[in-house]
Amino acid sequence: MNMLSELTIVIPAKNEAILLPVLLRSLEQQDYRSMSVTRVLVADAGSTDGTRELALHTCDRLNVEVIAGGLPSVGRNAGAEVATTPYVLFLDADVELRDRTLVRRAVDLMKRNQLHCLTTNIWCEEGSWADRMLYFWNNIAQYCSKLAKPFSTGMFMLFDRIKFAELGGFNEKALYAEDYLLSQKVERRRFGIVGGRVHTTNRRFKKMGHSKIAGMFLRTALNSWNESYFLRDQRYWS
Repeated sequence: MNMLSELTIVIPAKNEAILLPVLLRSLEQQDYRSMSVTRVLVADAGSTDGTRELALHTCDRLNVEVIAGGLPSVGRNAGAEVATTPYVLFLDADVELRDRTLVRRAVDLMKRNQLHCLTTNIWCEEGSWADRMLYFWNNIAQYCSKLAKPFSTGMFMLFDRIKFAELGGFNEKALYAEDYLLSQKVERRRFGIVGGRVHTTNRRFKKMGHSKIAGMFLRTALNSWNESYFLRDQRYWS
């Protein structure tokens, strides 16, 4: 396999001028040997804060391109559509990869175990105890999901590109948890969790409150077999 073309990274973004450069700089520091030539596609959803410009000029050692995006599902699908590599890594714009080995180890695990989808743990180091507790249970849920239906968030979601296309990509009609819906379609034996973590902010909790987020997580689990639930507006983006 041509190691120069095995991975494409897709990042949906809107008005992420503050956090996106943090993610891009953490990608620069990855020890994945082909990182400097890996396409990093920022799917911009009409940012007005200079996100596009920063994406193109923040990094000196990344192959960054900006493409048209929309809601995260639209942006992710747009990136996957133009990707030609065996693997596509979807990242949220507000995460940081502080472990410089994470991308390399994730790709190696995908290849070694012939996985279709892989994720990692999520952590919020700068958040409150409540923030960290919710992400702790999120991580536990991911491990437990391997017993029934896989569960992954779009914060870090590595896919076999061909299988991604076969599964139909992210459901663009879903108004909530489109990443969860897609991960559930993956066969359990083809789903993996690589050790380590990505770091995120607690802005979701600040915006919506811990009780509301916890309630949404619970309702998501209870509606695992009810796709119509995710097609209704849960006011996640409001």
